[in-house]
Amino acid sequence: MRQQQYAQSCDNIDHLFYFTLQRMKHIKHKSFWIWSNRFFTVMLFAVLPHFVYAMEDAFLGRWFCDSTLRVDYTFTGDALHQYISLDEIRSSEGWYGRRVNMKVPALRGNGMVKMTDVATGDTLFCTSFSTLFQEWQTTEEATRHSKSFENVFLFPMPRRDAQIEVVLYDTHNRQTARFTHLVTPSDILIRPIDAKHAAPHRSIFKGGDSKGCIDVAIVAEGYTEAERELFYKDAETICREIRRYSPFSEHHNDFNFTAVALESRESGVSIPHEHLWKNTALGASFDTFYSQRYLTTLRLKKLHDSLAGIPYEHIIILANTDNYGGGGIYNSYTLSAAHNPLCLPVTVHEFGHSFGGLGDEYFYDDQYEQFYFPGIEPWEQNLTTLAEFEKKWQDMLPDGTSIPTQCEGLAENDMEHIGVYEGGGYQSKGVYRAFIDCRMKTNNTKRFCAVCERAINRIIAHQTVPMEQSHKR
Repeated sequence: MRQQQYAQSCDNIDHLFYFTLQRMKHIKHKSFWIWSNRFFTVMLFAVLPHFVYAMEDAFLGRWFCDSTLRVDYTFTGDALHQYISLDEIRSSEGWYGRRVNMKVPALRGNGMVKMTDVATGDTLFCTSFSTLFQEWQTTEEATRHSKSFENVFLFPMPRRDAQIEVVLYDTHNRQTARFTHLVTPSDILIRPIDAKHAAPHRSIFKGGDSKGCIDVAIVAEGYTEAERELFYKDAETICREIRRYSPFSEHHNDFNFTAVALESRESGVSIPHEHLWKNTALGASFDTFYSQRYLTTLRLKKLHDSLAGIPYEHIIILANTDNYGGGGIYNSYTLSAAHNPLCLPVTVHEFGHSFGGLGDEYFYDDQYEQFYFPGIEPWEQNLTTLAEFEKKWQDMLPDGTSIPTQCEGLAENDMEHIGVYEGGGYQSKGVYRAFIDCRMKTNNTKRFCAVCERAINRIIAHQTVPMEQSHKR
């Protein structure tokens, strides 16, 4: 299709160019001018992306230093109340986040952080996120008492005074909390992070320079010093598995993976329902929110401390356990059990959450709290309530597809017939997915569905390709 469009555009330009010059009586050989014009067209398409990247680099150099501003917050509240507090501001050398599309987030998420220039009011940087705190607010426990959670966000270091705004949304897409504060780059209380104390690490896959790639850190949890080589082997296995899945397989040169051998005093991780507690670097634990398989860590400051001086934008934590479980939080981290037989599909699934912003497509009939409501469209690209379905995969449906789509006659692992199938986002009613099966639904399928692949492709493009070019993908 692209070749046909390109050929048609070249032909149109050829004819216009030829007849214009003929009228001016400056042409003797049509073929010479046609091929000259095609050469000019090809050169224009070749140079334009570099021009766009140069503009992005100019924006970065004008407003930011090549260093990272790390801001630690505490989110506190219960089921009905939310409070955001500033904890500490820190800095480190080098900026390893995205260098394109810096003013706009890829997705809405459950929250947003935005940096603006104080003098002009211009938006300098904006990104979205989800948090374990907001997920906890939907639990029964949150109706009984309040709780605090650490959260860490990374920004490019501004050259002059900037304002940072943090906003949280609830499951009805309503703003529930807003916090703003000033950052003065010359502030003597911005604590530098000493990269000399970074955990041992090694590069396990390098697609290119960090300035143009997405840097992923794979971090050890529950591995002792004696188990360091075991961790490196596990990290390489995970890296290969992620890159095996489309669309990561087509974009492997857009990623760098670094294995970070964070040392724990004890081997393994805590499993409360087995009365097993371990002294580990990140304090990772199963039974999050009393769900036996939900594996998370609350020590986000310690996590980011361990990555000082290491290029990273996304984080995968490998837990040294064979117990089944994992967790993934959008733009926060993926956590997976490295030695469980289902580690590979689970890790890819959780990375679909933390990197791709994808929602779970499985569902129950006894969920305590619903996350999606009629009339409110989910921000996750692979789920819909049909409130604004035109923003999802409606453009991918064959003509005549019924909405909702019945699944009678289709195998339970079918991934060939796109439709609008009811059940997803933990809810059996009112939420719809695009395919019967997908990596975001079960551990048995071998790939992401076409809708999830497109969603991940868009995230990759948002982080690596200027918006003017990503629209052409």
